[in-house]
Amino acid sequence: MKTSNSIKGIIFILLAALGFSLMTFFVRLSGDLPTMQKAFFRNSVALVVATVAIIRSHEKFVIGKGNRFDIFMRSLFGTIGLISNFYAVDRLGIADANMLNKLSPFFAILLSMIILKEIPNRFDIITTIIAFIGALFIIRPTGSFTAVFPALVGLLGGFGAGTAYVFVRKLGKKGVKTPIIVFCFSLFSSLVTLPYLILDYTPMSLKQCLCLLMAGAAASLGQFSITLAYKHAPAKEISVFDYTQVIFAALLGIIFLREIPEALSIVGYVIIICVAIIRWNRNRKID
Repeated sequence: MKTSNSIKGIIFILLAALGFSLMTFFVRLSGDLPTMQKAFFRNSVALVVATVAIIRSHEKFVIGKGNRFDIFMRSLFGTIGLISNFYAVDRLGIADANMLNKLSPFFAILLSMIILKEIPNRFDIITTIIAFIGALFIIRPTGSFTAVFPALVGLLGGFGAGTAYVFVRKLGKKGVKTPIIVFCFSLFSSLVTLPYLILDYTPMSLKQCLCLLMAGAAASLGQFSITLAYKHAPAKEISVFDYTQVIFAALLGIIFLREIPEALSIVGYVIIICVAIIRWNRNRKID
């Protein structure tokens, strides 16, 4: 039974990785549109999906007085992470943007010290430092701010996502249901990006509309698949498979966008993924 659940967890997390990589692919494919416009359409689709999930569950919409600040912080940093990631996707290779976003677990380790009062051990600190060294190979500081800026925004995306995950964990410990967390985040993000959509709306072709709708659908696939993955198996058993998102993104970039990752970027991917594998293997043995 345990093996069966682990296999299900791996399948769902691979689906999540595919979903999130397709999201960034369709965002890039939608062309030269404002980042906020892309974010709005992605979030509006996720909002509809989350609303349907809540209605079908027949559960009461309960956040709880003590959880409102945490919901706000999850939504705020999730929105910062999403917008930053979309900005980076439009200006970097999608594999680079995805990998910078995948630094979120390492940011989560650092932020858990402040938010959850969880003190990381020496191994966690060392692996986090090595992961950020790997990120430098992707960012490639050159002295030219305009060249480095998109990568730094991509790094901010990882920071936002990592902070959001810490608050998701905190809310989960308090019993707040996943569809409610997703709904609040999607609603908050839609409301934040709506004024920009109204003030800076760019007319879209049918292809662009379809791409953004597909990005929202792919994001929903990723969001709910990753929830099901961790429902079937603990993070220590399956979390490393989430890094296949970078492989999916790289393949989509090479096949459809003719984006060949630079050699230094590949070095960064290898460093970060190796650190993730080492952490996963160690946590699996300890537990």
